[in-house]
Amino acid sequence: MIKALFRLGYVLVLQFSVPSVMANDLPPHVIADLAPNGRLRAAINFGNLVLAQRDPATGAPRGVTVELAQELGRRLGVPVDFVPFDAAGKVFDAIKTGAWDVAFLAIDPIRAAEIDFTPPYVVIEGTYLVPANSPLRTVDEVDREGVRIAAGQASAYELYLTRALKHATLIRTPSWAAAIEIFLKDQVEALAGVRQALVEVANEDVDRLDAKVQISRLPAR
Repeated sequence: MIKALFRLGYVLVLQFSVPSVMANDLPPHVIADLAPNGRLRAAINFGNLVLAQRDPATGAPRGVTVELAQELGRRLGVPVDFVPFDAAGKVFDAIKTGAWDVAFLAIDPIRAAEIDFTPPYVVIEGTYLVPANSPLRTVDEVDREGVRIAAGQASAYELYLTRALKHATLIRTPSWAAAIEIFLKDQVEALAGVRQALVEVANEDVDRLDAKVQISRLPAR
């Protein structure tokens, strides 16, 4: 059985929305604000396989966020440069250095203090992965004394769990890959993440750990 922990509304991070028009129809200040250097720098988070992946043959970025960035560049009439990251937290931190012009991040109150969000373009479930022999059978049971939960630092689910957990211990790691390794090697009781990514971990790591994903639906947030 799988049960959804929460839902993530992913958005294109802009200061304002861009209508369905071409560059010739846009006021010059819109293009200048979104692509001040004449090129649109789009942050792509490869740490979330639902949103972006690398082509196994060429290594080129692909996925829904890549297509959205390309379409935005087309409407603005400017080339698109992809700025790769391996974690959402690193995308957010890069605001300080001005490394990107647009990004694709889950809505979160912490992030909203620094950036503006468009309406969501996709909703993704976040949940837990637990060992097959785990006594934990529902999401509600995970938040108890003695339970450790691995999660990538500054990811949407880490930010959510920081606010929501009352009893369990949250183990924050530098990246999603590091969270997986801690879960597998240190026998941590639960791994928090995007549901599709957790299913992939369970399928790929059956030789190292017999694992299962726990699913059911919560009301949309």
